[in-house]
Amino acid sequence: MVGEQVILRVEGEVATPRRLTREDLKTIEDRFQIADVSQIDPQRQGRAVMLEGVLDLVQPQPAARYLTLHASADDFHASIPLDQVRQLGLFIYERNGQPLDVSAGGPLRFYIRDFAACHSGEIDECANVKFVDRIELSSEKGLDTRPVDDQDHEALHQQQ
Repeated sequence: MVGEQVILRVEGEVATPRRLTREDLKTIEDRFQIADVSQIDPQRQGRAVMLEGVLDLVQPQPAARYLTLHASADDFHASIPLDQVRQLGLFIYERNGQPLDVSAGGPLRFYIRDFAACHSGEIDECANVKFVDRIELSSEKGLDTRPVDDQDHEALHQQQ
């Protein structure tokens, strides 16, 4: 769609870097679409596309071992092992047929099905990143600003 805003840049160890609009996400194959995220987690709402569908568009290079999620709106970054989230990660991009509002973590909210509780490894609740606008695939762990101690974790969750 001409003039539609890019909501996700995909860069790094990929064959085809992309700049994706909400319409681009909607046109990813149906097998990668989730019409109602509340069927997976009753506390979430909206339409989503699986990470695997986005990866299908950009074709990760064999060296890609980490997925770094960047959210410029709040300068938050999480770098997680790609293989552990490849089939569990999804991007919530729409609610009630409208773009995901900032109040809900838009333009994109990354969500990991069956994540572990906070502070229990590289794939934790804090890897569910709001305001995602760029992802980067890399061979090494990328920028990660998630809290590392209990006090910082508590401060982050008080902001939520």
